[in-house]
Amino acid sequence: MDPIIVVGAGQAGVALAAKLRALGYDGPLLLIGQEPVLPYQRPPLSKKYILGELALDRLLIRPPGWYEEQKIECRLSTRVAHLDPAAKTVSLDDGTDLRYSKLALATGASPLVLPAPIGGKLEGVLRIRSLADADRLAPLLQPGKKLLVIGGGYIGLEAAAVARMKGLEVTLIEKAERILQRVAAPLTSDYFRALHGRHGVSVREAVTLERLEGTEGRLTGARLADGTRIEADLAIVGIGVLPDKGLAIRADLDVDDGIIVDGQCRTSDPDIFAAGDCTSFPWRGERIRLESVGNAIEQAEHAAACMLGETKDYDPVPWFWSDQYDVKLQIAGFHRGYTDTVLRPGKREQSQSVWYYRGEALVAVDAMNDALAYGIGKKVLEARRSIPKAAAADPAVELKTWLTAS
Repeated sequence: MDPIIVVGAGQAGVALAAKLRALGYDGPLLLIGQEPVLPYQRPPLSKKYILGELALDRLLIRPPGWYEEQKIECRLSTRVAHLDPAAKTVSLDDGTDLRYSKLALATGASPLVLPAPIGGKLEGVLRIRSLADADRLAPLLQPGKKLLVIGGGYIGLEAAAVARMKGLEVTLIEKAERILQRVAAPLTSDYFRALHGRHGVSVREAVTLERLEGTEGRLTGARLADGTRIEADLAIVGIGVLPDKGLAIRADLDVDDGIIVDGQCRTSDPDIFAAGDCTSFPWRGERIRLESVGNAIEQAEHAAACMLGETKDYDPVPWFWSDQYDVKLQIAGFHRGYTDTVLRPGKREQSQSVWYYRGEALVAVDAMNDALAYGIGKKVLEARRSIPKAAAADPAVELKTWLTAS
């Protein structure tokens, strides 16, 4: 019996393999990963792991013995070079060809990098995506050093927060008009701009990097398009990611912003499925791609069920989170296409929530240090209900009454 092969040993790959076993699949199962370590959680890399608050053994998604117990073969430090859907084989970079019965692509996404001609290859220019990246960065975060963070998304803001907690001088630059412009409303951007300002981060928006500068191959600073120069000992680049769809493209599978799948997580080949950051999937009348741990796990588990015969479509309520200083941001829903927002004050200092509406329909909520608002908002969205704008904005209104409102 040919195995089910899962390409990609991240959160989605492990979740898919685990769900296959939980649903009763007892055939051969192979998990292939490019990194030399067992699958681990990525979100803590830019937070607790770099701060030294989380050891590697606690970073692992599953303990080492679990894979043997579940009879899941792990091939680490291994890259799939080619996929042949007609022959139902994958070719590894060592020349080995493996047959599969069904295949799952959980290849994730790769960070965008700065081009070498503008200084992207200088020593001291770093990113945070993998364990190796975090291990390279952690010892360099020394008090008093000057850090430049390029990109005002969640990765950039989390990196800035950790660096300030480690005592570095931090400047963050964002080419868009405001931080978090792609992923959040102005109200949420305002909250986090003020938060970082209170912690001493210099946040500069609507500025374009012209080039990074260095001496003898090592970063010394950055020149902006307006002629301003910023001194820097280190730079962290957080300018976004691209779905890892190269294997799918070479195999002539359908792709757009990601690997195209249907509601059952099936690609254009009926025996190849995909899940996680690499996928573009249908969702409530549109096609989206989500970069989140929540989606990686839930979509992978749905893909596993569909590999074994499930026919329901994947229909998630997206959820995300970000930790910065002593603030936990929790997000439920998907804000794309919103037309209005309302601000709801929280019951504690620095707590609030932002409620997104498309017309009169609630589509998402951002909750800052307000777990109750997040929990209620997520449940309302899961129930396909809404909360009137006036009620959401009024802290005297008990939102939980809208969970059962007709």
